[in-house]
Amino acid sequence: MAARGECRIGISFRPRQVEAFGLEGRSTLEQLLAYPFDLIRLAAYWDRIEPRDGAFDTAELDWQLEAAERAGKQVILGVGAVKNFGYPEVYVPKHHLDRPLKEGSLVTPESHPALLAAAKGFISRVVGTYASRPSIIAWQLEHEAVDPLGVEHSWRLSEAFVRSELDALRQADQRPVLMNGFLPMSPVVALNQRWSTRDQGDSLAVAARLADIVGVDYYPRHALVRLGPRTLYVDGSRSVIPRVSGKRVMFSEGQAEPWETDTTPPSPSQNFLFSCGPEQIIRNFNAAMAARPEAYLFWGAEYWILRKQSGDPSYLQAFERILSEAS
Repeated sequence: MAARGECRIGISFRPRQVEAFGLEGRSTLEQLLAYPFDLIRLAAYWDRIEPRDGAFDTAELDWQLEAAERAGKQVILGVGAVKNFGYPEVYVPKHHLDRPLKEGSLVTPESHPALLAAAKGFISRVVGTYASRPSIIAWQLEHEAVDPLGVEHSWRLSEAFVRSELDALRQADQRPVLMNGFLPMSPVVALNQRWSTRDQGDSLAVAARLADIVGVDYYPRHALVRLGPRTLYVDGSRSVIPRVSGKRVMFSEGQAEPWETDTTPPSPSQNFLFSCGPEQIIRNFNAAMAARPEAYLFWGAEYWILRKQSGDPSYLQAFERILSEAS
């Protein structure tokens, strides 16, 4: 097991993934918070807090934050606004978009001034609501801010749009701002990302320019396409992690659940999926420690609870091993 040194260990909590798994939100979070990790990432999902014009309901986020504080965890709070972590990643309320964003387009302050104004207003209100909470050590702005959303959407936020959101966030509070980006671990993924973001750079490049903390989303092995009973995978798990620029660098998402062709990871009872079994969780963590990040957040903690309820505690046991052995 790699030594983590001063690296803080944590998880992200995704309420919509909990629901997709058929789990109960509060008990799932409480089970996870019982483990002795340092840091948890929570999210203010715009369409949940503002389901209709004029609404601002933070009840769901409130109980998550209160539970984290009772457990003595530090918190990174994702404030969106347009994008936030966890599928489907876009959380704009319908009353702020009269039509879907045009595929292949760049969303700029000039093309979508009303959306930008609403996003800035939401960010300012969320930050103002929670600025008095000392448990919050950083805010996350957007999610993989200027990248397209995989194969589902090809529109992108412009750097100018994100920079304007950042100005609003910094005016509301002076705590550090995290921005994250996907780290390609294979030539085919790197080439695709470089081509699709060639005009302004990818989210890691923009984060290095704008943010206080650069968050790396690290998924070395994932499904590419399913052909009948077979699945084609991209496997960069043996590749050396490239150096990431930034004043401060953390792994905001370290793969710890399968990434298959379905948006909800399958949970077969008799075997592990190739994209991420329990031992791969440990291998991913060990590889990341060579980069000496200031924090490492495991992605997929809700899946571990699903597996445990299905009679397989091995994912949680891998996490326990890391907590106990990575001194």
